[in-house]
Amino acid sequence: MVKRDGDPELVQQLPLDELLARAEAMTLATYGPVVTYSRKVFIPLTRLCRDVCHYCTFATTPSQVAAPYLDREAVLEIARAGVATGCREALFTLGDQPEARYPAARAALERSGHASTLAYLRDMAAAVLDETGLLPHLNPGLMAAADYAALRPVSASMGIMLESASERLCAPGGPHFGSPDKAPAARLASIAAAGAAQVPFTTGLLIGIGETRAERIEALVAIRDLHRTYGHIQEVIIQNFRAKPGTKMAGLTEPDIDEHCWTIAAARLVLGGEMTIQAPPNLHRPDDLAKLLRAGVNDWGGVSPVTPDHVNPEAPWPHLAALEAATHAAGRTLRQRLAIGPYHALDVERWADPAIAPRIRRAIDSKGLARADNWCAGRGDAVPAIGGGPGREAVRELLAKAGAGERLNEDDLVTLFRSEGDDIAEIADFADRLRRDAVGDAVTYVVNRNINYTNICLYRCGFCAFSKGGTRDLRGPAYQLDRDEIGRRAAEAVARGATEVCLQGGIHPKYDGNTYLGVLAAVRTAAPDIHIHAFSPLEVTHGAQTLGLPLAEYLARLKDAGLSSLPGTAAEILDDEVRAILCPDKVTTDEWLDVARTAHRVGLRTTATIMFGHVDGYRHWARHLLRIRDLQAETGGFTEFVPLPFVHMEAPIWRKGKARSGPTYAEAMLMHAIARIALHPLIPNIQVSWVKMGRDGAAAMLNAGANDLGGVLMDESITRAAGGVNGQGLGVVDMQALAAGIGRRLRQRTTLYGTVAPHIERERVFA
Repeated sequence: MVKRDGDPELVQQLPLDELLARAEAMTLATYGPVVTYSRKVFIPLTRLCRDVCHYCTFATTPSQVAAPYLDREAVLEIARAGVATGCREALFTLGDQPEARYPAARAALERSGHASTLAYLRDMAAAVLDETGLLPHLNPGLMAAADYAALRPVSASMGIMLESASERLCAPGGPHFGSPDKAPAARLASIAAAGAAQVPFTTGLLIGIGETRAERIEALVAIRDLHRTYGHIQEVIIQNFRAKPGTKMAGLTEPDIDEHCWTIAAARLVLGGEMTIQAPPNLHRPDDLAKLLRAGVNDWGGVSPVTPDHVNPEAPWPHLAALEAATHAAGRTLRQRLAIGPYHALDVERWADPAIAPRIRRAIDSKGLARADNWCAGRGDAVPAIGGGPGREAVRELLAKAGAGERLNEDDLVTLFRSEGDDIAEIADFADRLRRDAVGDAVTYVVNRNINYTNICLYRCGFCAFSKGGTRDLRGPAYQLDRDEIGRRAAEAVARGATEVCLQGGIHPKYDGNTYLGVLAAVRTAAPDIHIHAFSPLEVTHGAQTLGLPLAEYLARLKDAGLSSLPGTAAEILDDEVRAILCPDKVTTDEWLDVARTAHRVGLRTTATIMFGHVDGYRHWARHLLRIRDLQAETGGFTEFVPLPFVHMEAPIWRKGKARSGPTYAEAMLMHAIARIALHPLIPNIQVSWVKMGRDGAAAMLNAGANDLGGVLMDESITRAAGGVNGQGLGVVDMQALAAGIGRRLRQRTTLYGTVAPHIERERVFA
């Protein structure tokens, strides 16, 4: 019988070098170069404990502390110091049930009005969460189902170290003798109860306290089996024993680095490639950190710029800059996470209480990690730096594949979207070279005017703050423009130098297919020669259905009435898994694609868009890009692709706590660059939305594969309704300055990327 990597017997038989090599390969296959950590404060709520572990210096007696428990203000003082230094987690460390042993603890609880240490912990965690925003992680010892239920609404995660599954260590002379809470069966039952309560959970081993290698494997198998049942283990810590003066085990030999690495590698093989394996970076020499990473570590745990490691006070935390440098020197990239691990953070509907889930969603990126910057689309934030960290050979291979003209598949694109550090810069540079080869160095734009003829809409898309239900709501009242006003605005656009009007609106309950034909007539009468870029696939579908016409026939009528091209909006994410959450009553993926396909067949060109960074993920982005590419290969009808970062500030789904806070800046850059790569050479034009990205962000995207600034967008209103602050229009002079700032020239185009007649370009009005 062939033994698999995680077979306990095989793990013990493998030579160390082979064990480490297998563990490192498994780690890199899942996590790539990313190594995580949590920037946190440690709050030692009480150092009293009913246990007497023979290696512990954290637990003490009432005579050695100023008070049995930290009071509320002391707890908040630590938390506020953490906020001031960029922390996102508050780790509550405390002894196990001190009131069961010490009268002083019982008296202190009675004075504070709490029945137990856990009740006091709940109130302190709630105070930290509500007053500072730090996400609590709780380590209070053994708990049962009722305890988890009480603490879940005020914490992002909890934990208890298994330490060992060996009953032998609890016998007289063992390190856990006299410590009832260290009984392996009790701890395993507590870990199982956490799983049943759907609590993201941290556990681990303490090695070198007298256990054998076989007993370590036994403990790892027990953790593995619990995780297979519940799926709740977010990380497993492999912590090395440190002999401390003043304890009964002060003379015990500490495990060396090879022994620690053996156990880490064994944990990786037993627990699998997707488990997060953590080792404290302060318990070894800095030179040994690379060895820990090669053994299978992908997380450094909590590192605090404010508080010491109260469990190992003799071992100060490495400075974060030093930890980052050591991680980079080992060929890895350091990323911050939250108190809840990324896998569980991406599924907070299941793994977090409704009271805390919105805080988690709003704080993460598409990987489930802490947002790496404070930039948000549409908000006018300064552009952060990109890069820092080693590149991956896998990324270079995919870029070479794309450069050879091959179609990247879904997994390829996901790999690119998961890029960090210098890989992002390399992808952007590659995309920019493709852009130069495809369309040259000119930055193009169109002079256009937006006419949003109504914001009253039958649909309730979760992302849309523009739509109104006929009443005053959020940013302004409901409205609809009559045909005379639509025509007046179109004529005014021509007078101001526009070559295009872009018309879109909500799906008004009284609108039918004739309404859209009437809108075209109004524009065509007022501005006979202007290019009419109008009607999303949702509007086209609505119009056709209300008249009982096939799509092809209705689109032909629109074309005959003066429609020149269609905007590829209402696409959001072309994946029904996302659409079921984001816009469940809207056109499906196949319906959107069918409108675009049919429009192309009747001779109408369209754009294509993606609106990303809400409830979606990298795999959804990849599917979207490939669906657009494949349709373009079939019809050739898309003129451009437009990434639209989700603007969250006023979006209903974000206000309800059901969406992330838009993409990070790095994710936005990757979307523009990877769109260029994935769609090359079929769609030559990648447009950046200056409304979403801001001027500096737009300039950066023009160096990352984009070549077009879109329109001057007189009267832009949809992004502003969502909370965007980047203006209602960007004049030609400003666009010229933007292009000149990156060493490129500006060129006006038509909607279909043709050359604008010289006399029109000379008579620009919207400057």
